Amino acid sequence: MSARRKKGGTKPRANALWGGRFAAGPSAIMEKINASIGFDKRLYAQDIAGSRAHAAMLARKGIISKTDALAIDRGLQKILAEIESGKFRFKTALEDIHMNVEARLADLIGPAAGRLHTARSRNDQVATDFKLWVRDSIDALDTALQDLQAKLIAQAERHADAIMPGFTHLQAAQPVTFGHHMLAYVEMFGRDRGRLADCRARLNESPLGSAALAGTPFPIDRNMTAKALGFARPAANSLDAVSDRDFALEYLSTAAIAAVHLSRLAEEMVIWTSGPFRFVRLSDAFTTGSSIMPQKRNPDAAELVRAKCGRIVGSLNALLMVMKGLPLAYGKDMQEDKEPVFEATDALALAVAATSGMIADMKPDRKRMRQAAEDGFLTATDLADWLVRELGLPFRQAHHVCGRVVKRAEESGKSLQALTLAELRAIEPRIHKGVYKALSIENSVAARRSFGGTAPAQVRRAAATARRRYL
Repeated sequence: MSARRKKGGTKPRANALWGGRFAAGPSAIMEKINASIGFDKRLYAQDIAGSRAHAAMLARKGIISKTDALAIDRGLQKILAEIESGKFRFKTALEDIHMNVEARLADLIGPAAGRLHTARSRNDQVATDFKLWVRDSIDALDTALQDLQAKLIAQAERHADAIMPGFTHLQAAQPVTFGHHMLAYVEMFGRDRGRLADCRARLNESPLGSAALAGTPFPIDRNMTAKALGFARPAANSLDAVSDRDFALEYLSTAAIAAVHLSRLAEEMVIWTSGPFRFVRLSDAFTTGSSIMPQKRNPDAAELVRAKCGRIVGSLNALLMVMKGLPLAYGKDMQEDKEPVFEATDALALAVAATSGMIADMKPDRKRMRQAAEDGFLTATDLADWLVRELGLPFRQAHHVCGRVVKRAEESGKSLQALTLAELRAIEPRIHKGVYKALSIENSVAARRSFGGTAPAQVRRAAATARRRYL
């Protein structure tokens, strides 16, 4: 028995907005599972923009009167103001944002409101709203990622010559500069922005006017509404237009890749702020204390950014599963398309903002990073290269000699630079004192002048190029 019948003891009313064929209203459970207003009310601005464009087109084509179109437009603007001021009452019984707006429009202007839905369906309406919302989200995310790039570039410029260990397998490998490391993420987020731009270009086709699935017999102008809403063109096929959600999948895929990049950077922040590393320090603004250990400073913001990645990747998987078996055109399953996108967008926006804050806030410990670079025999590859250049050894033989040198340094508790010439010659007699230039960490870093390399001069050039390219 429905909740409505329990309360009033009367037969439930048919839903006035889709009723006609249905004598009785839905059960309470059906109302709950069917309603989407709890989340799709976020589409209100896009829904009203689409309706205003549609009404203007209907009037231009003589499908509705100019008087009705003017009343509709004024009513929609009033509804927008009510929603933005918090005065609008969303009703679950009206199912979704479209019906809530239309019902309120009828309250405001009377029967003329019923003319708004001429030559369209909720199917093309929601597809249009959703595309507009995703497009707006792409623009906002692009701006946020650009701000993150700006902060990374600023750190790269300040620390272009700050030497630190570079890692492979999380093992100290070769010396690099902190600035070089920062610019690596600038490139990653640059590709994320490129993917967003590609996604935006592909989604920028208007579904409006496709109606339920087959188009409409009314003489509408889909180019007019597409232009009014900032689309590049109308979608070419009405079936595809109302059932297409690959724009949302592509957006979530791009969001997931960006989240992975953020998670990698967050992981490095966690590592770098840990006791054994102490490469960077975050202020109280982005750390928390322990409930029982007063000495601790926990990088909670970075850890939460790292965790957000799972939510965003999960949203992509959720929508893939919704869409994987749907025949054309629209199925109610597609009502489940918006929550994953909304959740991923919220999580990603927060993660980008937190990461930008941490990058601007962090203070690298140049002395500590330099010491760590000295501790790991990081110029071993430079020694091998020197043996090839100066002594003509094949690289594989030079690599073997270098391995014996490293072993000798380990056994004696010395750095490579601290080994005497006699110790080096005991392994390879032709080594001469010129080898010590190759064993210098500063020389090692400065020698990497190739395009994309870690030499401070190259890092400064790359940072300047990144400013011009991305900001």
